Formats: sequence, C-alpha cells, structure tokens
Amino acid sequence: MKKILIANRGEIALRVMKTCKRLGISTVAIYSEADANAPFVRFADESVCLGPPPSSQSYLLGDKIIEVCKELNVDGIHPGYGFLSENADFTRKVTDAGINFIGPSPEAMEVMGSKLAAKAAVKKYGIPMVPGIDEAITDVPLALEKSKEIGYPILIKASAGGGGKGMRIVEKPEDFVDQMDMAVSEAVSAFGDGAVFIERYVGSPRHIEIQVLADKHGNVVHLFERECSIQRRHQKVIEEAPSAVLTPELREAMGKAACDVARACDYFGAGTVEFLYENGEFFFLEMNTRLQVEHPVTEMITGVDLVEEQINVALGKPLTFSQEDLQIKGHALEVRVYAEDPKNNFLPDIGKLEVYRRPTGEGVRVDDGFEEGMDIPIYYDPMIAKLITYGDDREDAIRKMTKAIEDYDIVGIQTTLEFCKYAINHEAFVSGEFDTHFVKYHFQDPNILDITDEDVQLVASALGNYVLNEGSYHADYSPSSEWSDWTRKRS
Repeated sequence: MKKILIANRGEIALRVMKTCKRLGISTVAIYSEADANAPFVRFADESVCLGPPPSSQSYLLGDKIIEVCKELNVDGIHPGYGFLSENADFTRKVTDAGINFIGPSPEAMEVMGSKLAAKAAVKKYGIPMVPGIDEAITDVPLALEKSKEIGYPILIKASAGGGGKGMRIVEKPEDFVDQMDMAVSEAVSAFGDGAVFIERYVGSPRHIEIQVLADKHGNVVHLFERECSIQRRHQKVIEEAPSAVLTPELREAMGKAACDVARACDYFGAGTVEFLYENGEFFFLEMNTRLQVEHPVTEMITGVDLVEEQINVALGKPLTFSQEDLQIKGHALEVRVYAEDPKNNFLPDIGKLEVYRRPTGEGVRVDDGFEEGMDIPIYYDPMIAKLITYGDDREDAIRKMTKAIEDYDIVGIQTTLEFCKYAINHEAFVSGEFDTHFVKYHFQDPNILDITDEDVQLVASALGNYVLNEGSYHADYSPSSEWSDWTRKRS
C-alpha cells in the first residue's frame, strides 16, 4: 500500500498519518473549509478540500471521497472514528471501487451496528448478557408483562442506539408506557429506527472494554482491557489500562469472550468489545467496529501500534504475534481534553486558543490537532486533544497525569482539564472504588474546581499516603526505555 487517504479530521487524522509516514506510506488529507489551516492538512503529502464546514457537506460525502481516491490513485482509506467509520454502505462502495478499506467488512459492521443483531450473533458462543428481551418489541402490553418478569428497575434501549440516546430507565410499572413511548420517539429521531428492547438495569456498573485484533486468516487476539467508567452524558472522559479491579481470571474470561464476539461476525481488523461489569460479573454490551478514541492506552501497555496492525490486516497479512506473546507492562491513563465548561454541565465552550502549550516529559503523550491561535470549530466534536501518561504502575501514571495537566497551558476557552485533575485524585478513583455514576455522586458541586493548587497538592499527598498504606493495583512489569513514535517497542 503506497498511498492512504484518511477520511477524517483533527487529532485522529494526524495520528494515523504519523504511523503512515513511519511506514513510508504517502498520505492524503480531506478537509472542510473550517479546517483549511489545521495541522493535519499541512502534515499530509496531498490534501483536498471537500466543501463547507458542515459534515454533511464535507466529511460525510462518501461518493466524493471515493472520487478523490480515484483521481489521486489512492490504495486505501483509513476512516478513523466517527463520520463514515462504521458506515457499511460506504465500506461497500470503497471496496467495489477497488480501494482497500482499512477496517472490517460491511457485513460485520451491520451485525454489530444493531444491538439486537449483535445479541443474536453472540448467543451461540455463550457470551454473558444482561437478562432481558433480545428481540425488538413494539407490543406495549406484552412489553409491560415481560418487564415484570425481568424485574424492576429495567432499561429500555434503542437497538441502533448510542451515546445515551433512545434509552430510558424505568423504576416502576406505572411509568413504563410513557417511558417506552419516549424511547421509541427518540430512537426514531436520532437513528431513523424505532426498534427497542428491554433488559435489567445494572445499577452501579463499570464500563470495561476489551481491545481485539483479528486478521483475515482466522487469528484473533485481545490486547487486554480499558477501564472507561468516568463519563459525563454517557460519554467517556477518562480511560485507563489495565483496570484496577479485574483479577487475572476475570481478565482471561473477558478476553476470551471478546475474541468470541469477534468470531461471531467473522471480524477482521481492530475492534472493541464493550462490557458492563458489576460485583464480579460481566455482561456483553456492544462491539465498536473501528479504532477507539482511547486506543493509545492500549498501545502504551502493550507496545503495539494499532494503526500499523490495521494496515497490515487490510493488506491480508497474518498477525505476527499470538495471545501468548502479549503482556501488560505498566499502566496508562488518558484524559480527553474537551472544549467544555465542567461548571456549566459540561456544555461546549467554543472559542480561540489564545495560548496553547502542550505538556512534555517522560511517559507523556499528546494526541491533538490544534495549534495556538486556532479557533475551535462549532461544527464538530469539541475535543481538543487526548492527554496520555504512562507509568510503572497506576500510582505513577496518576502522578504523571496530575503533573501533565498542571503543565498543559490553554487560555481562551474552558476545558475539562481541571475536572480530570480533580477526578483522578479523588479518593474514589485512587482507591479504584468507582463506577459510571462518578460525576453524579462525586461532582455535585462544580465550584469545587475553584480549590487552589496548594489544596490539590495536599489532597494528592493524602491520597498518595492512602494508596501506600491501603494498597492498590501495581503491575508486575517495568517499562521499556525504548520508544517508537507512538508506543514502546515490545521486547
């Protein structure tokens, strides 16, 4: 593969391009008028403007992207995440045009793109699932009866849902009809598909996902787990690898289940299987058929460049390592730096980056797509960067992240940095005793972010003593001193 077009923008486009450059592959950037001066456009070997800022007039123009590929003799398309990355129709068109799509088959996307189809596919592998109805239901009286059998509280979920849309928690039977009507209506509005199903509501879950990698020869491996339980509006904001709560036995069981999910849809490429975890039990949630935003923490603890592996798989190459070759080394944290105001319910805070200076240092990685003086476009997701730290163990990674956040200098907009600093130094996080309701239970007063740096240092010191005295997760491995552009080299 000599030339790859990255059908995306911002930090993920730049991140993919850097691996391509290391591999000697030429890159093509596509961009909207809003991104004309973005770093990823300048970094690419060639670039083409697709149109005005709105995604519907630029980044979602699949046919136009394919035409650009033909004109520039592009061999492959890397979709990044978001936009067209999980669009089965686009994937088919790419393949039909004789261009290599760096991702899974459209058939795998379709199966895993529907929660109901995914449940049906994995059932034969005995994957643990939350008790409930694994088929679409529209008969309200029957649904009400089934809900009583499952036991309240229950969760009504859109089959094609995501990001908390088309989802309703029902505490008691008398609320069921209204909540189901709202879930169906929201699902139709958001996804054009009103199919819903019902399952038991898991009240205090952790969100743990497993990175999988499969080739076109039937080989499937997992690259361990990522803990993604610190969320706001059902969307992740802090991730880490490995999880502080999984035992080796649970890790092995979840890893096997994730590989079986991949086998259930004949998957190839990089993908992520998401689970809910509570009280020693885990339940299949869904599979994301693309590279994840939080993939860097997996790269840091395994030494594997996932983008390079995606390209190799797309070329038909078999995996060069087995499950036994993979091991966890150290600990990694990632915080998403959003242009949002945590004191105002995390609402977007669009503006100009008057000052923008990245942190540096051992074990610090910044994946971003902005520079000082740039505006944050209102048309796209408000993520500015991903800040990642790697340490010998969890305590070391938290310490480095705290310092990196303090060194990250952003002026002109509100960001999630101070919230992330608060969260990773909170007793619940440090002790590992947290779940997806962290914001709800531990961030009720946003003004807590006004505490001084001296206060933060005192709290961090106290929590550090807590960890030393009470014990916490420590990896059994030391990090390698050798680093490539993106990850440590596996020894």
